Amino acid sequence: MKNKKELGQNWLNNREILNTIARLAAYGTSDINTSGVEAEKMGLCVEIGPGLGTLTSSLLRVFERVVAVEYDESLARNLPGSFPGKNLTVVNDDILQYDFPSSDNYVVAGNIPYYITSPIIEKILTLKNPPVRIVLLIQKEVAERIVDRRESVLSLFVKNHARAVLGPVVSRDEFTPPPKVDSQVIVLTPHPAVIPDEVFRLIKIGFTNPRKKLIHNLSCVKSKEEWTIIFNRLSISPDARAADIPLAIWQELYKTSLA
Repeated sequence: MKNKKELGQNWLNNREILNTIARLAAYGTSDINTSGVEAEKMGLCVEIGPGLGTLTSSLLRVFERVVAVEYDESLARNLPGSFPGKNLTVVNDDILQYDFPSSDNYVVAGNIPYYITSPIIEKILTLKNPPVRIVLLIQKEVAERIVDRRESVLSLFVKNHARAVLGPVVSRDEFTPPPKVDSQVIVLTPHPAVIPDEVFRLIKIGFTNPRKKLIHNLSCVKSKEEWTIIFNRLSISPDARAADIPLAIWQELYKTSLA
Protein backbone atom coordinates (compact mmCIF):
# COMPACT_ATOMS: atom_id res chain seq x y z
CA MET A 1 0.00 0.00 0.00
CA LYS A 2 1.37 3.40 -1.03
CA ASN A 3 2.32 5.65 1.85
CA LYS A 4 0.75 9.08 2.38
CA LYS A 5 3.47 11.67 2.86
CA GLU A 6 1.08 14.16 4.43
CA LEU A 7 0.50 11.67 7.28
CA GLY A 8 4.20 11.02 7.83
CA GLN A 9 3.89 7.37 6.82
CA ASN A 10 7.25 5.58 6.63
CA TRP A 11 7.15 1.80 7.02
CA LEU A 12 9.74 0.08 9.22
CA ASN A 13 10.28 -3.57 8.28
CA ASN A 14 13.40 -4.64 10.20
CA ARG A 15 12.02 -7.42 12.41
CA GLU A 16 14.88 -7.29 14.90
CA ILE A 17 14.30 -3.58 15.53
CA LEU A 18 10.52 -4.08 15.72
CA ASN A 19 10.96 -6.88 18.25
CA THR A 20 13.30 -4.67 20.30
CA ILE A 21 10.69 -1.90 20.43
CA ALA A 22 8.02 -4.42 21.49
CA ARG A 23 10.21 -5.90 24.24
CA LEU A 24 11.07 -2.44 25.55
CA ALA A 25 7.35 -1.65 25.65
CA ALA A 26 6.40 -4.87 27.41
CA TYR A 27 9.28 -5.36 29.83
CA GLY A 28 11.22 -2.10 29.91
CA THR A 29 14.24 -3.94 28.54
CA SER A 30 15.18 -5.56 25.25
CA ASP A 31 17.14 -8.36 26.97
CA ILE A 32 14.25 -10.82 26.79
CA ASN A 33 13.99 -14.18 25.02
CA THR A 34 17.71 -14.31 24.32
CA SER A 35 17.73 -17.90 25.61
CA GLY A 36 14.76 -18.88 23.47
CA VAL A 37 12.48 -19.19 26.49
CA GLU A 38 9.12 -17.50 25.92
CA ALA A 39 8.55 -14.65 28.41
CA GLU A 40 5.18 -14.13 30.03
CA LYS A 41 2.92 -11.86 28.00
CA MET A 42 2.05 -8.48 29.47
CA GLY A 43 -1.44 -6.89 29.55
CA LEU A 44 -2.59 -4.06 27.28
CA CYS A 45 -0.66 -2.01 24.75
CA VAL A 46 -2.10 0.99 22.92
CA GLU A 47 -0.26 1.30 19.62
CA ILE A 48 -0.09 4.66 17.86
CA GLY A 49 -0.28 4.57 14.07
CA PRO A 50 0.07 0.84 13.31
CA GLY A 51 0.09 1.44 9.55
CA LEU A 52 0.68 -1.89 7.82
CA GLY A 53 0.97 -3.70 11.15
CA THR A 54 4.69 -4.47 11.20
CA LEU A 55 5.11 -3.31 14.81
CA THR A 56 1.65 -4.66 15.66
CA SER A 57 2.89 -8.15 14.83
CA SER A 58 5.75 -7.85 17.32
CA LEU A 59 3.53 -6.31 20.00
CA LEU A 60 1.04 -9.18 19.76
CA ARG A 61 3.84 -11.59 20.65
CA VAL A 62 4.47 -9.91 24.00
CA PHE A 63 1.08 -8.41 24.95
CA GLU A 64 -2.18 -10.17 25.72
CA ARG A 65 -4.12 -7.42 23.96
CA VAL A 66 -3.28 -4.61 21.54
CA VAL A 67 -5.48 -1.61 20.73
CA ALA A 68 -4.15 -0.01 17.55
CA VAL A 69 -5.21 3.58 16.87
CA GLU A 70 -4.93 4.40 13.16
CA TYR A 71 -5.89 7.73 11.59
CA ASP A 72 -5.84 6.45 7.99
CA GLU A 73 -9.28 4.96 7.35
CA SER A 74 -8.16 2.48 4.67
CA LEU A 75 -5.30 1.18 6.82
CA ALA A 76 -7.60 0.85 9.83
CA ARG A 77 -10.13 -1.09 7.74
CA ASN A 78 -7.55 -3.52 6.33
CA LEU A 79 -5.41 -4.15 9.42
CA PRO A 80 -7.66 -6.65 11.31
CA GLY A 81 -7.56 -9.04 8.35
CA SER A 82 -3.79 -9.37 8.77
CA PHE A 83 -4.19 -10.82 12.29
CA PRO A 84 -7.10 -13.28 12.33
CA GLY A 85 -7.74 -14.80 15.74
CA LYS A 86 -5.49 -12.30 17.53
CA ASN A 87 -6.64 -10.12 20.43
CA LEU A 88 -6.37 -6.95 18.37
CA THR A 89 -8.76 -4.00 18.35
CA VAL A 90 -8.28 -1.40 15.62
CA VAL A 91 -9.69 2.07 16.24
CA ASN A 92 -9.95 4.54 13.35
CA ASP A 93 -9.25 7.79 15.21
CA ASP A 94 -6.89 10.72 15.58
CA ILE A 95 -4.56 9.84 18.45
CA LEU A 96 -4.84 13.43 19.70
CA GLN A 97 -8.60 12.91 20.09
CA TYR A 98 -8.51 9.28 21.26
CA ASP A 99 -9.77 8.45 24.77
CA PHE A 100 -7.01 6.44 26.42
CA PRO A 101 -7.90 3.80 29.06
CA SER A 102 -9.17 5.42 32.24
CA SER A 103 -8.53 2.56 34.65
CA ASP A 104 -6.35 -0.23 33.24
CA ASN A 105 -2.60 -0.42 33.57
CA TYR A 106 -1.35 -0.14 30.02
CA VAL A 107 1.63 0.72 27.84
CA VAL A 108 1.85 2.99 24.79
CA ALA A 109 4.09 2.21 21.82
CA GLY A 110 4.40 3.44 18.27
CA ASN A 111 6.40 4.54 15.28
CA ILE A 112 4.90 8.02 15.22
CA PRO A 113 4.89 10.78 12.56
CA TYR A 114 7.64 13.31 13.17
CA TYR A 115 5.37 16.32 12.68
CA ILE A 116 3.13 15.58 15.68
CA THR A 117 5.75 14.20 18.09
CA SER A 118 5.41 17.00 20.65
CA PRO A 119 1.58 17.07 20.74
CA ILE A 120 1.45 13.28 21.16
CA ILE A 121 3.97 13.26 24.01
CA GLU A 122 2.29 16.20 25.74
CA LYS A 123 -1.14 14.59 25.54
CA ILE A 124 -0.01 11.22 26.89
CA LEU A 125 2.05 12.64 29.75
CA THR A 126 -0.84 14.79 30.98
CA LEU A 127 -3.50 12.05 30.96
CA LYS A 128 -5.34 11.51 34.25
CA ASN A 129 -4.41 7.83 33.94
CA PRO A 130 -1.04 7.86 32.17
CA PRO A 131 0.50 4.63 30.89
CA VAL A 132 3.14 2.84 32.94
CA ARG A 133 5.55 3.18 30.03
CA ILE A 134 5.74 4.93 26.65
CA VAL A 135 8.04 3.62 23.91
CA LEU A 136 8.17 5.72 20.76
CA LEU A 137 10.25 5.76 17.61
CA ILE A 138 10.82 9.45 16.84
CA GLN A 139 13.24 11.71 15.01
CA LYS A 140 16.76 11.15 16.39
CA GLU A 141 17.44 14.87 16.83
CA VAL A 142 14.26 15.31 18.88
CA ALA A 143 15.05 12.28 21.05
CA GLU A 144 18.51 13.66 21.80
CA ARG A 145 17.07 17.10 22.56
CA ILE A 146 14.70 15.63 25.15
CA VAL A 147 17.53 14.16 27.24
CA ASP A 148 20.08 16.91 26.54
CA ARG A 149 21.36 19.11 29.37
CA ARG A 150 20.78 22.06 27.03
CA GLU A 151 17.08 22.49 27.70
CA SER A 152 14.13 23.25 25.45
CA VAL A 153 10.43 23.69 26.23
CA LEU A 154 9.88 20.05 25.20
CA SER A 155 12.77 18.65 27.25
CA LEU A 156 11.66 20.55 30.35
CA PHE A 157 8.07 19.38 29.87
CA VAL A 158 9.13 15.74 29.48
CA LYS A 159 11.50 15.87 32.46
CA ASN A 160 8.67 17.35 34.53
CA HIS A 161 6.44 14.34 33.82
CA ALA A 162 8.69 11.37 33.07
CA ARG A 163 12.08 9.73 33.17
CA ALA A 164 13.48 9.58 29.64
CA VAL A 165 15.99 7.00 28.39
CA LEU A 166 17.26 6.69 24.83
CA GLY A 167 17.00 3.37 23.02
CA PRO A 168 18.58 2.22 19.75
CA VAL A 169 19.15 4.49 16.78
CA VAL A 170 17.34 3.41 13.60
CA SER A 171 18.88 4.43 10.28
CA ARG A 172 16.67 6.15 7.74
CA ASP A 173 17.58 3.31 5.35
CA GLU A 174 15.48 0.90 7.42
CA PHE A 175 12.27 2.65 6.30
CA THR A 176 10.19 2.48 3.15
CA PRO A 177 10.29 5.11 1.82
CA PRO A 178 13.36 6.44 3.66
CA PRO A 179 12.76 9.70 5.57
CA LYS A 180 15.35 12.47 5.37
CA VAL A 181 16.69 11.85 8.90
CA ASP A 182 17.49 8.97 11.25
CA SER A 183 15.15 7.89 14.05
CA GLN A 184 15.69 6.79 17.63
CA VAL A 185 13.68 4.91 20.22
CA ILE A 186 12.88 6.79 23.40
CA VAL A 187 11.47 5.17 26.54
CA LEU A 188 9.44 7.40 28.87
CA THR A 189 8.42 6.30 32.36
CA PRO A 190 5.78 8.72 33.68
CA HIS A 191 5.97 10.04 37.24
CA PRO A 192 4.07 12.75 39.16
CA ALA A 193 4.86 16.26 37.97
CA VAL A 194 7.93 17.80 39.61
CA ILE A 195 6.69 21.37 39.27
CA PRO A 196 3.21 22.83 38.54
CA ASP A 197 2.31 23.09 34.86
CA GLU A 198 1.61 26.83 35.27
CA VAL A 199 5.38 27.35 35.54
CA PHE A 200 5.49 26.61 31.81
CA ARG A 201 3.82 29.93 31.09
CA LEU A 202 7.06 31.57 32.25
CA ILE A 203 9.22 28.93 30.55
CA LYS A 204 7.57 29.63 27.18
CA ILE A 205 8.22 33.36 27.65
CA GLY A 206 11.83 32.55 28.45
CA PHE A 207 12.19 30.63 25.20
CA THR A 208 10.52 33.32 23.07
CA ASN A 209 13.90 34.00 21.46
CA PRO A 210 16.24 31.21 22.66
CA ARG A 211 19.36 32.91 21.28
CA LYS A 212 18.83 36.02 23.34
CA LYS A 213 19.77 36.36 26.98
CA LEU A 214 17.05 35.07 29.30
CA ILE A 215 16.91 38.34 31.21
CA HIS A 216 15.95 40.09 27.97
CA ASN A 217 13.14 37.62 27.16
CA LEU A 218 11.72 37.91 30.69
CA SER A 219 11.72 41.70 30.71
CA CYS A 220 8.07 41.70 29.63
CA VAL A 221 7.22 40.17 33.03
CA LYS A 222 9.46 42.28 35.27
CA SER A 223 12.04 44.94 34.60
CA LYS A 224 15.62 43.94 33.83
CA GLU A 225 16.67 45.61 37.07
CA GLU A 226 14.28 43.41 39.07
CA TRP A 227 15.42 40.28 37.24
CA THR A 228 19.06 41.19 37.86
CA ILE A 229 18.41 41.12 41.60
CA ILE A 230 16.54 37.81 41.30
CA PHE A 231 19.28 36.27 39.11
CA ASN A 232 21.92 37.27 41.65
CA ARG A 233 19.87 35.73 44.47
CA LEU A 234 19.55 32.44 42.54
CA SER A 235 23.17 32.51 41.32
CA ILE A 236 22.13 32.72 37.67
CA SER A 237 24.53 34.40 35.27
CA PRO A 238 23.14 37.60 33.71
CA ASP A 239 24.32 36.16 30.37
CA ALA A 240 22.34 32.91 30.76
CA ARG A 241 20.06 31.71 27.96
CA ALA A 242 16.80 29.85 28.59
CA ALA A 243 18.49 26.58 27.59
CA ASP A 244 20.91 26.94 30.52
CA ILE A 245 18.20 26.83 33.19
CA PRO A 246 17.20 23.47 34.75
CA LEU A 247 13.67 22.58 35.77
CA ALA A 248 13.99 23.32 39.51
CA ILE A 249 15.38 26.81 38.92
CA TRP A 250 12.48 27.65 36.61
CA GLN A 251 10.13 27.04 39.52
CA GLU A 252 12.11 29.50 41.66
CA LEU A 253 11.97 32.05 38.86
CA TYR A 254 8.23 31.55 38.57
CA LYS A 255 7.71 32.06 42.32
CA THR A 256 9.66 35.30 42.26
CA SER A 257 7.81 36.52 39.16
CA LEU A 258 4.58 36.48 41.20
CA ALA A 259 6.00 38.62 43.99
